[in-house]
Amino acid sequence: MKRWKVYMAKKLYDSKKNSKEFKDISIDLTKKENFTHWTDVTLRFCDQDSLGHINNVAYGAFVEAARTSLIDGMFSQFKTKSINFVLARLIINFRQEMYYPGIVNIGALFTRIGSKSFTSHYGLFNDNLCVATAESTNVFFDLSTHESILPPKEIRDAIQSEIQKNPFSSF
Repeated sequence: MKRWKVYMAKKLYDSKKNSKEFKDISIDLTKKENFTHWTDVTLRFCDQDSLGHINNVAYGAFVEAARTSLIDGMFSQFKTKSINFVLARLIINFRQEMYYPGIVNIGALFTRIGSKSFTSHYGLFNDNLCVATAESTNVFFDLSTHESILPPKEIRDAIQSEIQKNPFSSF
């Protein structure tokens, strides 16, 4: 049964029409060499579901760990008490099953900056196999007014600089 599920997943995701999962980017998120920022998360026994594989809800937590590491690592010096980032959108494409025990390596990169938001993309790898890809959109947020805001110039410049380092960016 397990072999059949893996075969069907490969058949579905190996097709050329599914190779570009997100329309805004030209990067292959299934290749480890396309990422420079990495976060490793240890799979926990409680991340499993009744089928014995890592539950889809856990993938969101794995992306959250990489997302916060990417953002906090770069912008901690810019944060103030009134400005922060909030998650507005998260898309996860599941490609393979994962099993406990193990480690998931999550590659992350900034791919777009808008007027009040930015987008980042992720590749989740287990034993060097891409098990999922993800996209998140974060909005610059004023904590006192609870409204989206334009980012300060130094934050915008920092994100643009990171995007320009990415050879796949269309910036």
